[in-house]
Amino acid sequence: MADRSELTRTRLRSAWLFMAPMLIALALVAGWPLLRTIWFGFTDARLSRPDAYRFVGLSNYLADVDGRWIGLLANRVWWQAAWNTAWFALVSVAIETVLGIVVALVLDAKFPGRAIVRAAVLVPWAIPTVVSAKIWLWMLNDQFGIINHILMTLHLIVVPVAWTTGTTAMWSVIMVDVWKTTPFMALLVLAALQMLPTDCYEAARVDGVHPAKVFFKVTLPLIRPALAVAVIFRALDALRIFDLVYILTSGSRDTISMSGFARLQLVDFAKTGYGSAASTLLFLVIAVVTVLVMTAGRVRLSGDAAR
Repeated sequence: MADRSELTRTRLRSAWLFMAPMLIALALVAGWPLLRTIWFGFTDARLSRPDAYRFVGLSNYLADVDGRWIGLLANRVWWQAAWNTAWFALVSVAIETVLGIVVALVLDAKFPGRAIVRAAVLVPWAIPTVVSAKIWLWMLNDQFGIINHILMTLHLIVVPVAWTTGTTAMWSVIMVDVWKTTPFMALLVLAALQMLPTDCYEAARVDGVHPAKVFFKVTLPLIRPALAVAVIFRALDALRIFDLVYILTSGSRDTISMSGFARLQLVDFAKTGYGSAASTLLFLVIAVVTVLVMTAGRVRLSGDAAR
């Protein structure tokens, strides 16, 4: 037992030794900027005078000044951005999860040309977000976009629709994100499907169990750990959405995200302190959501499964 404990300690020391360079680099490129951002959130720093600032406490978050509440938590635009971000993350990740499972089940089946189809499905994911957003922006244009042309040819609409403005703007962003990111979900689910044991499926086939029942009683529970990890990754990515919204809708108030709001304050309004506070809140929201999802799904990133 003592030898095993010594062996374990030796392995732990070796692991920390190998990880040390990565942890130091991570602390320099991620930890230090994060701490600086959190600190600036408690100051009145501006982009025009980065070295001349003073500590203002929680004023950037919420403060009562002469009977009037100021700060992010009293800012309607920030709450609009928080709602847009939450709605986008919830709807897009839900649709991508369902479609990803369907696509993965299709790609897991044996049929002629399966390798070509698998490669073709990954094309949207391989295209840079800026490029795909520009492509869809042109296709959704209300003057020369091919989407309006097709829908009017099929008599589904009478006049061209400005898809990237007004009430349809958020749904356009969600549609493009689903088109681009569903292959990512499908790829992770497909990897989980190909690791499943075949004996239980043989037993189900011999017993004449309906395929739908096999999926919900056998397949879905077995791929749940991989699915939970994929959902977490996609949720984190969706919560910090910026580029797709900014290109498709120019960051309008109807679709502005929390990242877009922080960028607006930091760059356009040059409010370094206020924008840093917005970035800090975004970081806290993502951290809380990650912990909640991992706790609810009982996900162990260090292991091969969740219980």
